[in-house]
Amino acid sequence: MRLEPDPSSTPPQAGMEHAPGRPAPRPESTLEERLDALTAPGELCRLEGGWIRCLACAHRCRIAPGRRGLCRVRSNTGGQLRVPFGYVAGVQCDPIEKKPFFHVQPGSDALTFGMLGCNFHCGYCQNWISSQGLREKADPLHVRPVDPAALAHEARRLGASLLVSSYNEPLITSEWAAAVFRQGKAAGLRAAIVSNGYATPEAIDYLRPWISACKVDLKGFDDRRYRQLGGALAPLLDTIRRAHACGIWLEVVTLLVPGFNDLPGELESIARFLVSVSPDIPWHVTAFHPDYRMTDRRRTTADDLLRAAQIGVEAGLHFVYAGNLPGQLAEWENTRCPRCRSTLIRRRGFDVLDRRLGPDGCCPGCGQAIPGLWRA
Repeated sequence: MRLEPDPSSTPPQAGMEHAPGRPAPRPESTLEERLDALTAPGELCRLEGGWIRCLACAHRCRIAPGRRGLCRVRSNTGGQLRVPFGYVAGVQCDPIEKKPFFHVQPGSDALTFGMLGCNFHCGYCQNWISSQGLREKADPLHVRPVDPAALAHEARRLGASLLVSSYNEPLITSEWAAAVFRQGKAAGLRAAIVSNGYATPEAIDYLRPWISACKVDLKGFDDRRYRQLGGALAPLLDTIRRAHACGIWLEVVTLLVPGFNDLPGELESIARFLVSVSPDIPWHVTAFHPDYRMTDRRRTTADDLLRAAQIGVEAGLHFVYAGNLPGQLAEWENTRCPRCRSTLIRRRGFDVLDRRLGPDGCCPGCGQAIPGLWRA
């Protein structure tokens, strides 16, 4: 892809060089040193004497001079919060269904970009190279300087309809995402984040003018196990309530991990909570594969997902999807009308095979309005 040239053979593109005023990272420097050269003043913070209170996520780190927050990428440098800015560690144009968003412009493409770092440390992270590389002292990725306008331009060139911040945790790089989304909005693109949901009200308000949609990982409904991942349950639930209340389109994903979050009672609690916010929130239950530090568990089977999906329907959710096992889940990959049960969008994996839902978002059979972002 044009935004990811091999640095050993291709010079940087126009618009993608290191930003003026910041030193170019030295090839022999550590990953943290290179990332420190790609920062900007942060906005999601407040000063507390010589310390800085970071407001990007619910950890609300109070950062001493010369130190970093729990995410390892937001730091107090000379009494100023410095945050990641002006680079990507991954960028790819792929179907919006891959995020997954099933009620956001189905069949369209999203230019997805990510940085490094995370405010959680999930042992089963399926994308740990981006999220946990700093903690693991690994340097497996090429960090590429880029400016926001270049990403928006590339999205338009590739025919994408959306810009999406993902791969690592977008909340800890909110200022960068907002800068990219601002350029995208000027170019007529929608924007979304794919997040673990460990937000603050301040972060939601900060991103709200720029994003149309948010995918939140609800990793379970047990506060004790959430603390094993590096957070707590209550802020996740608050994020879901707040995002829905302020009009951000929301889809929720639970990666079903055998022996960790797959007990029927816990799944029932997740489904009942979502129904209490809105029965129209799509809930995706997706398949785990052994990875990172959790290689002692079996893979999630199609039967596991089907049992979880049925729990969601019985709780009263209108749109429940089972994913990551294309072709094994029959109707659970499709969007159906909650009133007449007609199949409106038929899928296999990330591919939209058939679409009967009109641009007005209504079922052609019974006229039921289907919630989502349907128009380009």
